Amino acid sequence: MSTYDKAQINYLIRNRRSAYPAQYSSEPVADEIINEMLENANWAPTHRLTEPWRFVVFKGEGLKKLATFQSELYKELAQKNGNFNEATYDKLAAKPQMASHVIAIGMARDPKESVPEVEEVASVAMAVQNMYLTAEANGIGCYWGSGGVTYKEEAKAFFGLGPNDKLLGFLYVGNLKTDKKPAGRRNPIEEKVKWVEA
Repeated sequence: MSTYDKAQINYLIRNRRSAYPAQYSSEPVADEIINEMLENANWAPTHRLTEPWRFVVFKGEGLKKLATFQSELYKELAQKNGNFNEATYDKLAAKPQMASHVIAIGMARDPKESVPEVEEVASVAMAVQNMYLTAEANGIGCYWGSGGVTYKEEAKAFFGLGPNDKLLGFLYVGNLKTDKKPAGRRNPIEEKVKWVEA
């Protein structure tokens, strides 16, 4: 028999929201909470126990290092293509420094296994969901962004990823300025489910 409080679990899942860096206060999140998020991420489902999630945590001066790397890489690539935008450059340089911590989200391919890539990406996404729920349980904000340098091959090495691995984005984490959250918006589950009973 389950010993969990189902009402609390349902509430946690249904009230999780993304909170963006502009909503964060300047008070840093305790490293203990970040470690709890990472530990819970480590218990996500994983086919053949490949555990494909890889994380790089940036805080303090590390946030400036991330900001400089991604803005300069954007500038280098955009100038080559003739589509450099100063506002985009400035945003990439500023955004990481609005968070307490930024966690780069990677997916590492296991060379010994033939697990389909989509399953490994799904596994990493479940790990991120565990971090989201842990953040919500601790009353802090987080947001998974996949813009900027996320899908640039040239970015992988900076995050310790190999050529067959994937950079899947960044989890921005911060204490919130307010406890007000937007209302949830989901269409009824009945619109998305078909039951086959006979």
